[in-house]
Amino acid sequence: MNSLILVLNGREQQKVSYSTRWLEHVQALVQSNTISHVAVVLLGNEQCNNDWIAPHLKRNGGFVDLLFLIYDSPWVNDKDVFQWPLGVATYREFPMIRPNAQLITSNRPYLCNFLGTVYKNSSREALMNVLRQSGLDKECLTTAREKFKFLPPCLRWLSQETADSLRRYQTALAQSELTLCPVGINTECYRIYEACSYGSVPVVENVLSPGNCAAGPSSPLRLLKAAGAPFIFVNDWRELPAILERERGMSQEQRVDRRRRLLEWYSGFRRQMKNRFTEVIEENFFKTV
Repeated sequence: MNSLILVLNGREQQKVSYSTRWLEHVQALVQSNTISHVAVVLLGNEQCNNDWIAPHLKRNGGFVDLLFLIYDSPWVNDKDVFQWPLGVATYREFPMIRPNAQLITSNRPYLCNFLGTVYKNSSREALMNVLRQSGLDKECLTTAREKFKFLPPCLRWLSQETADSLRRYQTALAQSELTLCPVGINTECYRIYEACSYGSVPVVENVLSPGNCAAGPSSPLRLLKAAGAPFIFVNDWRELPAILERERGMSQEQRVDRRRRLLEWYSGFRRQMKNRFTEVIEENFFKTV
């Protein structure tokens, strides 16, 4: 082959070690002139600890021509490093949802939902307090998991995930007008994209999480903002009661129209990213000499 695209996982140290072995193997192929062009799609670290791959980038004397990096980073320049969206959690078998009339027009019994892990002294804890103190927890579907202190984030979820809990989560998305998306370790989370899949408007906390990299004035979530994501952004969860009050005043027709627009945007966003990926590869790997 002349060109190679690697999809690697750099989320935690064990994955980094495995990915590094792949890079070392590919480097040997490049040095032997077996391969001419290399791109990497990297699931980055939630706390932006991606320095391990830096020496492999061509800009630093390495062999990787292009890097598509999940989670925002100061490295992103849209020349050789591009931001790539996180998407849904396929590792826990979140399915591909195809929009249908029922998904768009159904009467949803809940104003909002939040099912997830609550970290002590976090904005997630603040969100649960706002819901309880304002009585909104009666109109929103909520289930809070306690943090497993000694497990990495992915295992904290998987240790409690079952087929039933996944179905409950999907049902919550399908039956809620809004999905509350507090920051976790990183501002960008799977929940944002999973809510879009069901036409449940993400209410996104528009703040940098402790682990997030500040990458410019439009951070966090600059990729989604640049694409015109029709989300509700909040700076403080104390804004939520007013948001839900407006939600109560919406007609079913308005809600259906909003769902349709969200699903259309999400489909268009995915198509836009696919086309952009193809264009970048073609421009860099198949230039006419």
